[in-house]
Amino acid sequence: MFLAINPLVSPDPGLFIWSTVAFLLLFVLLRKMAWKPIVQALDERERSIEEALESAKKAKEEMARLTSENESLLKQARAERDVILKEAKMLKDQIVAEAKTSAQVEGAKLIEKAKQEIDSQKTAALAEVKNQVASLSLEIAEKVLNKQFEDQKKQEILVNELLKEVKL
Repeated sequence: MFLAINPLVSPDPGLFIWSTVAFLLLFVLLRKMAWKPIVQALDERERSIEEALESAKKAKEEMARLTSENESLLKQARAERDVILKEAKMLKDQIVAEAKTSAQVEGAKLIEKAKQEIDSQKTAALAEVKNQVASLSLEIAEKVLNKQFEDQKKQEILVNELLKEVKL
């Protein structure tokens, strides 16, 4: 086998040197002009991402703190609400008890007053009945005596009988 070197495939040393020089020149030029701004932009981007992550972390911590604060405020508000409701219930019970006591005292006063009124009216009625009975008794006695003393003879008999009963 025979290997033949093709002139198209073999590089020309001048072309190789100029390509290398152009590449190195382009590399240095890109390094000075483009590489630093690109690296700076990447560094700045990295810093801004880190700052954003740090800010997000702080925001998350603040959110957790606020959530914790809110929960404690809610617990405190619920406790205060329970205390207020308990106080209101106690006040209601106290007012109801005072109203019952007041009503009982007022009822007892009214009952006592009614009893006194009944007793006074009863006493007045009994006195009036006694007066009526006495006046009726007197009227009856007067009528009976008038009837008996119409006759003079009957009067004398009655006086004699009464004298016999009386012993000196």
